[in-house]
Amino acid sequence: MDYFLENFLHYMIWAKVVIIVFYLIHTARGPSIWDRLLGMNLIAAKIIMIIIVFSSIYEITFLLDLAILYGLFGFIGTIFLAVFLSRHRLGKVRTSKKSTGKGGEA
Repeated sequence: MDYFLENFLHYMIWAKVVIIVFYLIHTARGPSIWDRLLGMNLIAAKIIMIIIVFSSIYEITFLLDLAILYGLFGFIGTIFLAVFLSRHRLGKVRTSKKSTGKGGEA
């Protein structure tokens, strides 16, 4: 790999690490749980980018498979967490109303 390109990719990895630190601060200080969930998704996306760049620098192809798996697990975990939070509202379980059968809202 070209020396200039390799150095650029190393600097890009360090830039992503700095951005992750800012996202960690955003995640810790988020005013709502949804902001924290968004911060964790952004961190996961940056980690996937770091894995892909690292894989291209050192030509380790199986890391691309791990990046895909990490993205898949992160997506599934986000969906499960969002559904859980929307149903339970941090300990306050919402009860669902049963349908009246008259065509109105439930």
